[in-house]
Amino acid sequence: MDTVSEQPLESWPPSAAVGYFAAFGLSLAMAVGNSLARFAYALVLPAMRDDLAWTYTEAGALNTINAVGYLAGAVVAVASIRRLGPKMPFIVGLWATAITVLATAFVRDFAAIAAIRTLTGIAAAYVFVTGGVLAASVFPRDARRAASAIAIYFAGGGLGLLVTALTIPWLLEARGDASWPEAWLLLGGMSLVMSLLATLAARPVAVARPMRQPTPWSKRPLAPLYVGYGCFALGYFAYMTFIVAWMREQGMSGTDIAIVWAALGLSTMLSLRIWARPFATWPAGRPFAAVMATVGIGAALPLAGGGLPIMIASALLFGCFFMVPAAVTAFIKGALPPVLWGEVFASFTLVFSILQCFGPAATGYLADLTGSLAAGLGVSVAILLLGAMAGWMQKASV
Repeated sequence: MDTVSEQPLESWPPSAAVGYFAAFGLSLAMAVGNSLARFAYALVLPAMRDDLAWTYTEAGALNTINAVGYLAGAVVAVASIRRLGPKMPFIVGLWATAITVLATAFVRDFAAIAAIRTLTGIAAAYVFVTGGVLAASVFPRDARRAASAIAIYFAGGGLGLLVTALTIPWLLEARGDASWPEAWLLLGGMSLVMSLLATLAARPVAVARPMRQPTPWSKRPLAPLYVGYGCFALGYFAYMTFIVAWMREQGMSGTDIAIVWAALGLSTMLSLRIWARPFATWPAGRPFAAVMATVGIGAALPLAGGGLPIMIASALLFGCFFMVPAAVTAFIKGALPPVLWGEVFASFTLVFSILQCFGPAATGYLADLTGSLAAGLGVSVAILLLGAMAGWMQKASV
């Protein structure tokens, strides 16, 4: 462990500006681990599906396989954080994610792609869990700034969405479905650059010493939040996996898709301004419930009718989805001591990882069964709104 990370949490950051700069650097890890490694698959999926002659079930299965890897990574992350602290697993997971994204460009066999997507999921889980702990550690004694740092970190996923929106659809439209390996090359190159910057940002962040031994804590008081987060896992991934395929199914152009995906990323980036204050001031599970309700309404809009304006409105509302784990992180930071943050957040990620395995494959199966993605997307909307109600029941005292 480096000497900076052994300092008391109160001694870092030396200034607010340094703290916010670190939070932004860490946010690039969210861009890599989620937007480039996982969600960009939705942009490349239609081209891969057409070029490689996949069914919707096969296409959804690849994201389910990725989710299974994510589950395995979340399980192992608990022990790693306890033994090593969050920083080293964060850096290792980040670079492993970038390398596997790049490797996707060099294979065409379904089994080989599935293996790489599994490894990507494992590595991305490490980034997600440990990065959240690092972000929560930036301002350990300032609730307002801490909420802002957490929101900045998770909003990095929006930056990743925006970058992919400005590149991948144009590339595929200009060069055709067979150019999907070039899309993965581009994603891999961006991942490597962002990983370097995020690694540099993580190094000086002071974190709590590793626990070494388990510290008892009760999960029962967190049950409503666990249920709500499980609903998020079941509901959101269907939208993120198939919304581009849905737009193509509705006859929307590559330009339309790029605009909607950019709106999704822009919304995520703006969300940090909207939700930082509720995270710091609203009680109990209210911030979580509000974000989930917003995401659910956004997911429902495409089912109300087609067209670019509706899809943009959908993306602007659904784009708050990165604030769902941010709300969980903010709640954990306010309710529990720093030494437990990593393990508790890892436990939420474990629940999330188990349940997200079912969303894409089930949606793909319903699409093959009904000839449309509408049924699966409709079920996901109901689940997201159910999660909002569960989060509303979370009490502040745990």
